[in-house]
Amino acid sequence: DKLTQIRWGKADFKARFGRDPEGLWLAETAVDYSTLEVLVAEGIKFIVLAPSQAQRCRPLPIAEQPNPDWIEVGGGQIDPVQPYRCYLKSADSEPKADQEFSQESYIDIFFYDGPISRDMGFNDLLSNSQHLAGRLAQAVRGDQRTAQLISVATDGETFGHHKGGTEKALAYAFMAEFPRRGWQVTNYAHYLSLSPPRWQVELKPVTAWSCSHGVDRWQADCGCGGGGGWHQRWRKPLRESLDWLRDQLIKLFEEQGRKLFRDPWEARDHYIQVMLNRSPVTINRFLAQHQNSRLSPAERSDALRLLEMQRHSLLMYTSCGWFFDEISRPEGVQVLQYAARAIELAGDVAGLQLEKSFIRKLGAAPSNVDLFQTGAEVYRQLVSPAQISLEQVAAHYAMTSLFTPYARDQRVYCYEIHQLDYQMQRLGTLTLAVGQIQLTSEMTRDSKALTFAVLHLGGWDFHCCVQSFSGRRAYGQLKELLFETLSQASAAQIILAMSRQGGQCYSLRDLFAEERHKIMRLLNQETLTRLDQLYMQVYRDNYSVLAAFHRDGLEVPQELQVAAEIAIGLRATTALQSLERERGELPLSDPQVLGYLTELEAIATEAVHLRCHLNPVPLKQSFERLILQALWDLSHDTHPETVEAKLAWITRLLDLAKRLQLQLSIDRAQEAYFQALQPLLQQLTLQQLTLQQLILQQLTAAQADGDLDWSPAQIQQFLQLGQRLAIDLRSWIDTLNPS
Repeated sequence: DKLTQIRWGKADFKARFGRDPEGLWLAETAVDYSTLEVLVAEGIKFIVLAPSQAQRCRPLPIAEQPNPDWIEVGGGQIDPVQPYRCYLKSADSEPKADQEFSQESYIDIFFYDGPISRDMGFNDLLSNSQHLAGRLAQAVRGDQRTAQLISVATDGETFGHHKGGTEKALAYAFMAEFPRRGWQVTNYAHYLSLSPPRWQVELKPVTAWSCSHGVDRWQADCGCGGGGGWHQRWRKPLRESLDWLRDQLIKLFEEQGRKLFRDPWEARDHYIQVMLNRSPVTINRFLAQHQNSRLSPAERSDALRLLEMQRHSLLMYTSCGWFFDEISRPEGVQVLQYAARAIELAGDVAGLQLEKSFIRKLGAAPSNVDLFQTGAEVYRQLVSPAQISLEQVAAHYAMTSLFTPYARDQRVYCYEIHQLDYQMQRLGTLTLAVGQIQLTSEMTRDSKALTFAVLHLGGWDFHCCVQSFSGRRAYGQLKELLFETLSQASAAQIILAMSRQGGQCYSLRDLFAEERHKIMRLLNQETLTRLDQLYMQVYRDNYSVLAAFHRDGLEVPQELQVAAEIAIGLRATTALQSLERERGELPLSDPQVLGYLTELEAIATEAVHLRCHLNPVPLKQSFERLILQALWDLSHDTHPETVEAKLAWITRLLDLAKRLQLQLSIDRAQEAYFQALQPLLQQLTLQQLTLQQLILQQLTAAQADGDLDWSPAQIQQFLQLGQRLAIDLRSWIDTLNPS
């Protein structure tokens, strides 16, 4: 498994970057010497570890000093400013002279700076680039060495997930802050080529960055990841259950794989090529390379099932499944879903029934949640219902087809659907669709011809039946029967006729979650539209009463205030949507565009007068899009005859948003504002100038070169817009207009 995962990682890297990797990031930086041996055998030159994983270090032995003293660093005291060489020898072997090391296997190791890395992930170090650079500067040694490495590492999900927007601080640090300080940003491979290790390190036997007990976090009730008094006694039984399942799948893979592949394990290693590109061409090339004889279509599907079974066997060891404190968390459920899919594929290939035994073993994994009691119940309640059959995919296609006009050939997640026939008819509140499709899994190339009938009775009430295609005659009779029954306008009779045809029956709750929520929102919108009309009527009928209450300072009846806020918010949203639509087609000076903007200003006045708090989400999004589009236009057309109108347009939008008390997210607008500066002078670079110098020199030089013919008033207007976007430009405005 280690070999396969390393080989998959290398192949994935090469497919993305066009070269072989030199280093590898180990999951959770979990490492032992047997893992190092596999890495070295696979050509990996270096890894990155936490400082706490080192046991001791010393200068590399040389002829003049063949046996330097070891320095104990087991408490995390290893110096991370340089790489270290780790030899793959037993811990009790005698040190050797420098000339003898050349024949010995080794791997180089970088240790990240622990305190800085923790601050990146868990504190506010990435809140701005100056803060980050200042913190890194504290790690710079003042001993005048020619080169020093500052190595930091943090989870990828820090950016955009845990700490949204911090990637921008990092980007600006790379572009401006670090070059300003004379620092070079590089990667480990480049640094290693310039500065090979001069020190040797020995590691603790088995370690990971996030567990002080070695790797017990992934196999024992060690306390790491706990909270609220919950135990982790489920970890060991979960791992033992998966180990048992893995071993059963190995036997099946070898037994069945030998019938199909020349070398089943070599085929698994090379399966990454199919995982990266599941086109029929890639699959045909892969099977031609590894099959031991010409395979029939059924055997081809079995071959892919076996490899998918092994892929899920590896995925069920995903580390986050054990990382936290409860087996029923999404991470634990996910590893069990991988296991369930592997079990399902084993049954498809060889009829091997492993699920009952697996669930029985999960019964030894105690849950902290009373609802589940054990991992067995977690599997029954959260894993089994999530399994998807081809019939369920067909039901999903059938129900969503009532709202989405599908092409003849359609891809739904990892399934290809070829529509052979489809007919839909509406009668009052009833909608009936009948169809025939050929459904193929992209993963295993399993294919099945199915027919479906779906009835929408209105609202959230759906009835869908799916069965195997049994011939054109039977399908034709089914269509004729169902549409004839529909003409009687009896939902009960249609459902009865559908049920008599056999097959599996499904409802809206059987849809994939994403599409189910989409349809629920569509259906809900119809109800909301009717309610909006009612609120609008209430507001119009009682406007004078509402205004009188506000004029006299009396407490406004809640029902009337709510009606006003919904009605005015609806008008504002409708006007904004119209403005967005027309803005894309018409110039700013068009009377229709200006009319919508004037209408919005009138609505804002009305909202302020009646002290309305409008629903900010749709309004904010529309304002942000309009402002961003206007700034984009400004960056692509800086003609002096139109610039004032564009700047005034953006200013009016900002004023409107302020009057409506919308807290706009202006980070993208700020980026677009700076982009608008780029055409003004391409020769200057951000690395060479302060931001103030950049703006002033860009504007001045562009005017001198004739590339920009803005008047001082227009330049000042542009800088004032920057202030409205929360960019401090007061000193630059004063420079242009000292008076």
